[in-house]
Amino acid sequence: MAGLTTTRRTALWRVLVLALASVYFLVPMASSVVFTVDVPGRGLTLDAYARILTTEGFVSSLLLSLELAAATITVVLLLMVPAMVALRLGAPRLRPVVEVVCSMPLVLPPIAFVAGLGTVLRWGPDHLAATPFFQTFVAIQNPEFPFVLVLAYTVMALPFVYRALDAGLRAVDVRTLTEAARSCGASWPRALVGVLLPNLRTAVLNASFLTLALVLGEFTVAQLLGFRPFAVWIVNISGSQAQMSVAVSVMSLLVTWALLLTLAFLGGRRPASRTTPRSD
Repeated sequence: MAGLTTTRRTALWRVLVLALASVYFLVPMASSVVFTVDVPGRGLTLDAYARILTTEGFVSSLLLSLELAAATITVVLLLMVPAMVALRLGAPRLRPVVEVVCSMPLVLPPIAFVAGLGTVLRWGPDHLAATPFFQTFVAIQNPEFPFVLVLAYTVMALPFVYRALDAGLRAVDVRTLTEAARSCGASWPRALVGVLLPNLRTAVLNASFLTLALVLGEFTVAQLLGFRPFAVWIVNISGSQAQMSVAVSVMSLLVTWALLLTLAFLGGRRPASRTTPRSD
């Protein structure tokens, strides 16, 4: 009887916490939607959403943010996946050190980070004008595709990518899988790509989604460096077109939720089992 009572209390607390969380998230969302569709004197209208695609800068800024997100995800995964697998196989004692290093962007204010980055970008052309590196500094600041933002976002995404990959690696026997692949004649790259990555699919998808969300919502670094991705565009139009800027924010939030559901669906799928015929 006591166990049944405890179970009911636990279920009640879960329902209460879920209800409070729903109110916390849904009330601001509902208020934003009402603000975008309720025009004083005109009633309900969807003009704010209809004008989004035709507004100057929307398509270009969104495409720029998506390109930056794709490049950032590629760079950070190419950097972190091999590094964390090697760390787990060859130097597990260095894990606390790597964890601290990857967590440093969480304690470093973005304004301080971008101030240091801006100082380096200003210092480079002044001191490297007579060297080939001058063109490198110019190229990474190309407004069409500012690769310097990819480098900055890679650093900012390290804490989230590290946590996602670390959780995935903890759930997999990396050493056994690697040794089995090597004993079958697979090279190190083949063992990583063909054996470990399929088992880390959910972790890689989580890391990719967190990086995508960071890039789409980041404002401080891009604004202070003088670039105009999607988040900066939303803030710039908020002064003159507040209703439409909120409508864009609502749409971006819905798109983010759709990506999260897609991630959950892809991460929950299991590859079809294959039966290898035995040769006699």
